[in-house]
Amino acid sequence: MRHIAIIGSGPAGYYTAEACQKQFGDGVCIDILDRLPVPFGLIRSGVAPDHQSIKAVARRYEAVALTDNVRFVGNLAIGRDVSVPELQTLYDAVVLATGAPADRRLGVPGDDLPGVIGSAAFVGWYNGHPDHADLDPQIDGRDVLVIGNGNVALDCARILAKSAHELEDSDIVAHAHAVLTRARPRSISILGRRGPAQIAMTSKELGELGRLEQASVHVDPADLPPLDVDGRLEPGQRKSLALLREYARPSAEKAVPVRFDFFVQTVRIEGEGQVDQLIVERTRLDDHGDAVGTGETFAVPAGLVISCIGYSTPVIPEVPYDEARGRFANEEGRIRPGLYCVGWARRGPTGTIGTNKPDGFMIAEAISTDLPEPGDKPGRAGLDALIAERGLEIVTFRDWRNIDRVEVERARSGSPREKFVRIDDMVSASRT
Repeated sequence: MRHIAIIGSGPAGYYTAEACQKQFGDGVCIDILDRLPVPFGLIRSGVAPDHQSIKAVARRYEAVALTDNVRFVGNLAIGRDVSVPELQTLYDAVVLATGAPADRRLGVPGDDLPGVIGSAAFVGWYNGHPDHADLDPQIDGRDVLVIGNGNVALDCARILAKSAHELEDSDIVAHAHAVLTRARPRSISILGRRGPAQIAMTSKELGELGRLEQASVHVDPADLPPLDVDGRLEPGQRKSLALLREYARPSAEKAVPVRFDFFVQTVRIEGEGQVDQLIVERTRLDDHGDAVGTGETFAVPAGLVISCIGYSTPVIPEVPYDEARGRFANEEGRIRPGLYCVGWARRGPTGTIGTNKPDGFMIAEAISTDLPEPGDKPGRAGLDALIAERGLEIVTFRDWRNIDRVEVERARSGSPREKFVRIDDMVSASRT
């Protein structure tokens, strides 16, 4: 029997478990470990609460979790409760599928001022992640600047601009729902270093923004490229650019103006004890399509700044780390003998949820190559002995289903669930 531990229960973790099942059949025993008492990682705490259809992929992970040779071990923190070297003595292979949940800093003066937050923190706040439940962003009457031109920036802007009615059928948590239904930003600006033809936003999400009840979307026609550029773009980019051209046409002003400000980069953030404005520099595209500064600077009012410029994988003690890329140091997923990484922890924060599926199969094949015959390590029995010795209180997938049931039962009208946002409450609910 091959014994495999996967650290992280998000898409990368479950796709890897599924791949290992197909690779080794009944000859594998897999433990999926997570520091939270609840599974599914990014699906639960990263996907926008108004995108319930995307969250439905969790049913596939549940099917994997309920098989006999896969076990979920929640409420077990790597580094606090057990170390990676300890796990390597117990399992034939340890796979790090921890994602990239840490915000990258803007790296400009003033980026630590109150009122400047990262998208992981903001998204975690409205999705109920325990690490960010106490964030308390000040929104009402503020000029909100969202820095970034990807789908995460769109998610943040859309959630901020939605009416109470439009939030009804989401699983946005109670504390965020209360703030967002009574507070309204004065304006929302989405800032990007490059232009409309270079955005990383998909047309589906971009189109959603233009259909909101109380938001009017604006693009400066002067920022748009010539029409002959459209034909040279990929189909998805072409659709997104077509939408931006629509937003550049005159339209009725609504309660929340949402503006796209292209060709600007942040120079510094200013304020006395609280963000007050951004100093930005006008940019242009060079011959390689990269944004370069022009030297022209100006101030943009800001009461709240949400930085959506990327993420990094948190460091784990005794695991080699690539600081420049914000991920574990690896060669095609191999860190050292018996230790692997997958998903964003392997390649950095790129790709979609589905990108993790081929990633998982690649790691399963690597384990098969490195471990052609079953090993003799204790695996699950060894971990259980360690858990008992240290008096740790773990949460199994059966326990998670109790949490799931209670969250569904306590949902407000129209919402699929009301998530617990405190670990102690999750653990208590798991015992009901």
